[in-house]
Amino acid sequence: MAGKVQAGPRASARGRRVASTLAEINVVPLVDVMLVLLIIFMVTAPMIQRGVDVNLPVSQRASNIDGERLFITVPTTYKSDGALYIGDERVRAEIWKERVRQKMESTNDKQVYLRGDGAVQLQELMSIIDALKSAGVETVGIVAKREGEI
Repeated sequence: MAGKVQAGPRASARGRRVASTLAEINVVPLVDVMLVLLIIFMVTAPMIQRGVDVNLPVSQRASNIDGERLFITVPTTYKSDGALYIGDERVRAEIWKERVRQKMESTNDKQVYLRGDGAVQLQELMSIIDALKSAGVETVGIVAKREGEI
């Protein structure tokens, strides 16, 4: 027994390797990517939101409109397709009168502000005003921009 070395408990543990690795996900890169995406969306979200492009007529006595109001926008394509915008929502020709009537039933202030493109003909605006009056609108205001406004 002089040539043999006895293996103690420590030596036998070194000889065989115990596979005790845990499958862990490193979340630090994931958090970094998510924060970068959050910043990108926060910066680009205000740029994506835009309204309807309308070339409003110019008036010297135009005044600012305060408060929450119902805006109806008449684009230049109204004559061809009959669709207009209630707020920012495009509404087809068949249903916009009914949609306005429903909105007038639920509000006490029966005012509508009409934004018409400068290229829309007066007869088209008059037919829209007549339809608004028949839908229960008491007052129709026509929106214009001041001379220096963009």
